[in-house]
Amino acid sequence: MSITPSNGILPCQTIEALIDRGAISAAAPFAADQVQPASLDLRLGDYAWRVRASFLPGAGRTVAERLADVAMHRLDLTDGAVLERGCVYIAPAQEVMRLPAGVSARANPKSSTGRVDVFVRALTDHGAAFDDVASGYAGPIYVEISPQTFSVLVRSGTRLNQLRLRQGAANRLSTLDVGVDLTEGLAGFRARRHSGVIDLDLEDGHDPRDFWEPLEARRGELLLDPGEFYILASKQAVEIPVLQAAEMTPIDPAVGEFRVHYAGFFDPGFGTVEAGGVGSRGVLEVRSHETPFLLEDGQTVARLVFEPLTERPTRLYGAGGSHYQRQGLKLSKHFRPWTSNR
Repeated sequence: MSITPSNGILPCQTIEALIDRGAISAAAPFAADQVQPASLDLRLGDYAWRVRASFLPGAGRTVAERLADVAMHRLDLTDGAVLERGCVYIAPAQEVMRLPAGVSARANPKSSTGRVDVFVRALTDHGAAFDDVASGYAGPIYVEISPQTFSVLVRSGTRLNQLRLRQGAANRLSTLDVGVDLTEGLAGFRARRHSGVIDLDLEDGHDPRDFWEPLEARRGELLLDPGEFYILASKQAVEIPVLQAAEMTPIDPAVGEFRVHYAGFFDPGFGTVEAGGVGSRGVLEVRSHETPFLLEDGQTVARLVFEPLTERPTRLYGAGGSHYQRQGLKLSKHFRPWTSNR
């Protein structure tokens, strides 16, 4: 199997070909829905370490070697374990990489992970940056997990982040500024700090009222309190063409003391008529920093960066059903719909 010589993001059929040839492997069989239209979900392994500090291994050192310096204790994930808010954990992923020369990868939290304010990053042996997997990398992937607002229940096989694989150098096609929707009525949700545990493998199983407070915008404004976590929605609909993928990135922090969007991958077909997603909005995960900040309707808070795929994917986002296609303001899949609880 040869990879197409054009530069760009690899579609699902090429990812599956890499799995078939052993360039991506795992001890457990791959799940049928693990490969998305332009990304691969990573699964947690059988254990995790509670660590006293985050770290990068750097050149010449493995993650396992650095763990010896910072590990506090090991948790067994086979029957599930609670990861406490405010703590840092590192777990091996089940997937192991043996990437061909010229193929690199970038990791990002899954949308459902970001929406419950779990900060997740990937590490590799000899890595000098989080979330980047070097071209031709051969070795394990590790997942750093730091719940910020809620304690969470995870287990072996839980999917918290995903990999986007790329042939050649990054090739940005265009960018799109994303504004926030603060029209009158229900405009967002603010996380309740003293809540129960969220089971990250349980869908539609949590009452949102136990974890979230609804917010109404007034006069097109919303005051962000320092240290609080918010779920908001984009002002404009988002559409990802079938031959492109996109990543939502924060804008220059000089425009405001807040951080938007931990989870940034948008697969081809999101929001498109062809995949039944017309009108889909981007959900924004927002955290204010040191000072209160008054956010205004339509204010630019993030940016979508578009890249080409090497070829059209054989399936599109949401074509076979999705939690987030055609979404408006929406909490993660772990919660029952808000409207049924009002």
